[in-house]
Amino acid sequence: NIKEINMSDVEGDVPSAAPVASGPMDINTAIQEVLKQALIADGLARGLREAAKALDKRQALLCILAENCDEPMYKKLVTALCMEHGIPLIKVDSNMKLGEWAGLCKIDQEGKARKVVKCSACVVRDWGKESPAHDVLQEYLKANK
Repeated sequence: NIKEINMSDVEGDVPSAAPVASGPMDINTAIQEVLKQALIADGLARGLREAAKALDKRQALLCILAENCDEPMYKKLVTALCMEHGIPLIKVDSNMKLGEWAGLCKIDQEGKARKVVKCSACVVRDWGKESPAHDVLQEYLKANK
């Protein structure tokens, strides 16, 4: 016999914004969400030139680099800029995925991404709305220093 608990029955419990069904958010979902919020807030630098500018001006809060970037100097430059300015760097496996996450695509009627432009680096300059995904990301960065 399971007693149902209403929110009002639980004293001092902090209500969680994340839906319970999803369980703990994995890092990819978190990155996707954070990039979306940054994009809405116009705080996302996409591509090498924008990313390098943001890193150089120390505006960057987080840098994301695609592992499958075929230009070794590209990866070296981004990694070096992150090291120099102490910017956290997260590597994702695919520049196709990163392009889609960074909004470099058209969304068709079915909600599928079309005409995705590959993106091997992007930099978050402004988190936008703080969300549970943002916390997941921060925890991930702390754990992987």
